[in-house]
Amino acid sequence: MRISVVGSGYVGLVAAACFAELGHEVISIDNDVQKIELLQHGEVPIHEEFLPQLLEKHRGRTLTFSTDLGEAVRASAAVFIAVGTPSTYQGDADLSYVESVAREIAGAIDDYKLIVEKSTVPVFTSDWIRKTLLLDGVPPDLFDVASNPEFLREGTAVSDFFYPDRIVLGADSERAACMLQEIYAPLRDGSFYQLAGLVPAPDDARIPPPFIVTGTKSAELIKHASNAFLALKISFINAVANICEAVGADIREVREGIGSDSRIGPRFLNPGIGYGGSCFPKDLKGFQAVAREVGYDFRLLEEVMSINEQQRQRFLRKVRNTLWTLKGKRVAVLGLAFKGGTDDIRESPAIALVDTLLSEGCAVQAYDPAAMARAQEALPRSPHLSFVHSSYDAAKDADALLILTDWEEFGQLDLGRISHALKRPIVIDGRNLYDPEYMARHGFMYVSIGRPEVRPLQQSVNRIAAASRGVS
Repeated sequence: MRISVVGSGYVGLVAAACFAELGHEVISIDNDVQKIELLQHGEVPIHEEFLPQLLEKHRGRTLTFSTDLGEAVRASAAVFIAVGTPSTYQGDADLSYVESVAREIAGAIDDYKLIVEKSTVPVFTSDWIRKTLLLDGVPPDLFDVASNPEFLREGTAVSDFFYPDRIVLGADSERAACMLQEIYAPLRDGSFYQLAGLVPAPDDARIPPPFIVTGTKSAELIKHASNAFLALKISFINAVANICEAVGADIREVREGIGSDSRIGPRFLNPGIGYGGSCFPKDLKGFQAVAREVGYDFRLLEEVMSINEQQRQRFLRKVRNTLWTLKGKRVAVLGLAFKGGTDDIRESPAIALVDTLLSEGCAVQAYDPAAMARAQEALPRSPHLSFVHSSYDAAKDADALLILTDWEEFGQLDLGRISHALKRPIVIDGRNLYDPEYMARHGFMYVSIGRPEVRPLQQSVNRIAAASRGVS
């Protein structure tokens, strides 16, 4: 099938490349001329595993890039809308980009088209797209509007596309439902998984994945409700971690006990410095706005967001309590993206914390494997902020090491090198990447989330001091 994907951000670009891998002819459209030119020349604007290989494999063959939406619509049977839906000042989703695309599509339709929402949008968006097309003169028999929400995690988005927990197809007509099922046929019938694929299957992959066919309103609500529930799990375990600290319990043990319940499960029960990214903060506000619009006071969402914000402040207090005063201190920061595996810094707790540390007079030496270029654009220029090339460069002469993002490499540091580089052997871990007793044995004062603070064992201190003097 010939498919157009409007928007070449995290969702749109991944979807376009993956649809091409399924065997479709795909046009990726964006009004950003510079971005399209970069894509045409093989540049990949985002950090996403397996995406560069897919783009290289299909670019110029079954995947092309364009700024001409009208031409792409006329050439396609299905048009996926994957443009941004940022929050407004009031917390509602800004659907102006979706409306603009819908109007352009209306001006180009000359035969039947399936218009598919791929962006995260509030319920009733499909109705508004339909009304827009009708008001702009498109006959009702020339189009259907469907919803196909994405459940892609940044850093594993390509794998999530091919090996999803489920695929939701929201359609209000038999024709639209059949077309959506045809688009995903290689995944539905399992034929895609018989090929020598580029992307390996995760250990827990469900092959073929479950398909859930619903109406458009249900599909729209599934996306918002899913993200709200996942954010709820994160805020809940962070609140429990805070209680663990107050009573001297260990969140690792509590988490194991909670997550072993098959009705709950262990996923998204990792305490830390709070969620971030482009989805959870925006989608919770959007879902709350939808509830408010229909007259329901969804106060639970307010508490989820409040706990998340408090978690950042609690972590900052940990830094203050450990270092006594912040002014004049030098801290190493590992991680700037909102999570490991991506260069996305939108709503990143790490960025917010670095900004606060700078405002309180700290010097910050920061490192992230992928997000430093974006962080340099977002953070204020300051003589007290430097971006370095490795974790060990960040630790050099620092009063403490702060782990703010759960990159895999941050959990595999050479602790001897880190200890030698630091001015004081202090690690404040916002992602619980290390075992406290292990850190104590390696001579560190170690502060984490929901677990007792540990200080270096005396024999470790003696061994490190002897090594620094060259005594065997």
